[in-house]
Amino acid sequence: MGYEVALTKAWEKVAALGLTKTETKFLADTYSVDLEARKVFSLSCNTAAKDFTTILILHYLAVSLKGLPALTNEWASFKELSGIEGYAEAFRQRSILPILHKYGRNPSEILSVLERFPGKRVNEADIGIVVEVFAQVPVMILLWRSDDEFGPEASILFDKNINRIFCIEDIVVLAGLIASQL
Repeated sequence: MGYEVALTKAWEKVAALGLTKTETKFLADTYSVDLEARKVFSLSCNTAAKDFTTILILHYLAVSLKGLPALTNEWASFKELSGIEGYAEAFRQRSILPILHKYGRNPSEILSVLERFPGKRVNEADIGIVVEVFAQVPVMILLWRSDDEFGPEASILFDKNINRIFCIEDIVVLAGLIASQL
């Protein structure tokens, strides 16, 4: 699947704000963004960012340069976000299932993520963490242990302002990237 149209629009949106070069943190990495060369470069991996990561970073920058919305400190599940029709299964496949596959048998292992990513443990579910994926973009990951009746379960929650920063497609990709890097 090509990202050319989305990339072009994202580059144009950020360029219209007068930015030429900047850096931004995304999860445990810092990315250099060069608008003139139209390149997003991972400083820790010393490689160009993948197209879908570039799009997320550019969409984030387009909003952050204008001013990010204040955090609501209210959490919403993916199902509670508006405009999710048709995306629920993709969200579950890309984010929830990989988290369950990796941490379902031993949820407390997810705490090791906090050694690599900015975040903190929270007293929610059996094990919960909040990871700061971008500045002012926290994501809560909750895990429940299996018991006699139910298997393990996981959930990803977003600050209710997430829809003011990213579209639903971006949120699905963002959650999938988070899950893949946990």
